[in-house]
Amino acid sequence: MGNAQSPATDQRFIAASRAFSKEELEDLRSLFASLAAQSQSDGKSISQSVFQVYYGVQGALAARLFQLVSRERKDGMLTFEDLIISKATYERGTRDEVDEFIFKLSDVNGDGALGRDDLESILKSIEQTIFTEEAKGSNSATQNQRMEVFLNSATFSNSKECMSQKDLSTWCSLVPSVRKFLGSLLMPPDPGRPGFQVPKLDYPPDVDSHVLILKEEFAWHIGGALTQQEAESWKLLYHSSIHGLSFNTFLGKISTGEGPTILVIRDKEGYIYGGYASQPWERHSDFYGDMKSFLFQLTPKASIFRPTGANTSIQWCGVGFSSDSIPNGVGFGGKPHHFGLYLSANFDGGHTFSCTTFNSPSLSKLNYITPDVIECWGIQLETGAQNEDNQPGVVKGTVLERFKEDRNMLKLVGLASSSD
Repeated sequence: MGNAQSPATDQRFIAASRAFSKEELEDLRSLFASLAAQSQSDGKSISQSVFQVYYGVQGALAARLFQLVSRERKDGMLTFEDLIISKATYERGTRDEVDEFIFKLSDVNGDGALGRDDLESILKSIEQTIFTEEAKGSNSATQNQRMEVFLNSATFSNSKECMSQKDLSTWCSLVPSVRKFLGSLLMPPDPGRPGFQVPKLDYPPDVDSHVLILKEEFAWHIGGALTQQEAESWKLLYHSSIHGLSFNTFLGKISTGEGPTILVIRDKEGYIYGGYASQPWERHSDFYGDMKSFLFQLTPKASIFRPTGANTSIQWCGVGFSSDSIPNGVGFGGKPHHFGLYLSANFDGGHTFSCTTFNSPSLSKLNYITPDVIECWGIQLETGAQNEDNQPGVVKGTVLERFKEDRNMLKLVGLASSSD
């Protein structure tokens, strides 16, 4: 099937075919036959327009993907051999092979240099592909601002303001939703495709969406660091403009849920940031939590900061303590009085310092912050996601045991700090 191939291509096709089971190859043959029929090519190839419609990718990135999958032949035809060879490399290849493919894919212009304009094209394609019509209908200034926060976290270390492959890898670790999106473009188009998922934001109908800090693009960004189930639906539990700037009210509102929560703060400097708490907010005299928690920044740079394993100072919730050594309030990382992020029990102040717990910088312009708006969202987990004690979201074992278990898991997938 497809055009006549050179002996070298035949060998590549034979080797690539081994990456798939017999059933998978038959499914891919059926898919190719269907798309080739729609392309009106006598079953020989898939056209770019049919390819783009099926995989659901919009903008310049779609054209670059087709170009790479058809192995840059410029004949406008994508053969079955092309599809198998590309999917084998892109989805079943070694880590280096996958990284190289994604680096080439990210060079949207195809000029051999990965620059800021390429990242703009990627983000524009993401916006056109996954966000709602309401978000897409924002004015151009808002759209540019939406892209700017993701661009601001990128580093261009090469001459002529170009990215190295290491720069791209670093950017993708700070914005994991981008990496998930770029790594799943040839997967079957369904709602759970990694990087395409935007959490559903559930809030009361009488709440004006304009008062919410957590916008669609921010939810997509945070959701990139979570599992598919955790990124499905989030419910507004507390909003300071609605419920009042009160620590007690905050604790009361969030105690209704047992699952993870997302704390989002906009301070008087206009910076937006927060933390994902994998464990419920409960009174403790010391740090607790596990390595699923993380800090994030949304503006002016969109970045995720995961635990490094340097210490176990993950989550803090001090309530009603009289000792100065146990500050009352909620926080993440660092140490008492010098947290990665901290809100005092008065909810009128707090601080953010760089910390080794998450390898995070100060999240605001100033170390000492004055909150303007505080939100907290609850992760809505299906009731089927329960452990053997029938308790949703409850993790067995001591904090240290959970920490070691999570650390080992991260080592397995290469996310743990290599400096330990």
